[in-house]
Amino acid sequence: MERKSKIDATGAIVLIIFMAVLGLNQVGIKIVNDGMAPVFQAGLRSLAAGVLIFLYCIWRGSTIDTRKAVLLPGIAIGICFAIEFALLFKAIEYTTVARTSVLFYTMPFWVAIGAHYLIPDERLTKIRVLGLVLACIGTAIALLGGQGNSGEASLVGDIIALLAATMWAAIALITRTTQFSSIKPEAQLFYQLAISAIILLPLSMLGETFTNPTPLHFMIFAAQVVFVVCIGFVAWFWVLSVYPASDMASFSFLAPLFGVLFGWLILNEELTWNILVALLLVGIGIVLVNQKPKAT
Repeated sequence: MERKSKIDATGAIVLIIFMAVLGLNQVGIKIVNDGMAPVFQAGLRSLAAGVLIFLYCIWRGSTIDTRKAVLLPGIAIGICFAIEFALLFKAIEYTTVARTSVLFYTMPFWVAIGAHYLIPDERLTKIRVLGLVLACIGTAIALLGGQGNSGEASLVGDIIALLAATMWAAIALITRTTQFSSIKPEAQLFYQLAISAIILLPLSMLGETFTNPTPLHFMIFAAQVVFVVCIGFVAWFWVLSVYPASDMASFSFLAPLFGVLFGWLILNEELTWNILVALLLVGIGIVLVNQKPKAT
């Protein structure tokens, strides 16, 4: 497929829809947590989506590359993916979707810091450092500001959400610095889903699995598997293959924005002043961090 030099209307529409789906996904996780234990839910979702992606690979004629140069980073990424989603699902159990959205989507900043040391062409500039500073201030405001009257917000949940963000960043950095990036996107996703399912499902058996699930819980879970993990991420990888990654990065601010919005609309979460200020600062930070120096 022909690569584009900038985001056009098609790319923008796909990215906006995907970011809205990611924001809505966190609300779905919060609801399903009432019927399935978080780690079990994460593992079962990886298993179900992994089967669908494997069938998609067969349909597309894609092979799963198992060369050592791909297998080892693939296993490492799968482990990070398992930890990331186990942490994310637990974070949403402890704290609000709004707070989790702001903190989890600090991922670009951890990537920027890691890339500064690991990728020669992605050094931090003054503008990007300013973005990191604003994001850190926004994160601090989210962590230290008022927690609202509901008592849902928890410092433990906030910290878990931040740790999940660092695992997401680790996946991006490992992918960009190894031959794992050379395999097809659906194969990359299959590695993450398969290995995380192998880790999370046995781990979940040490605790609770189902906790009074209802048909609504199963419907939302199925929608997550099909629309978020399979269709959503395949669309995301398609966008990555066609459009410049640097132009796409600024759209990542929309995911926490949608998360906060849907948390308010669907779960009646309170929009506290600190969350709104943190969202603004983190959003500006994302835009600045993704500013690339002009070619000379």
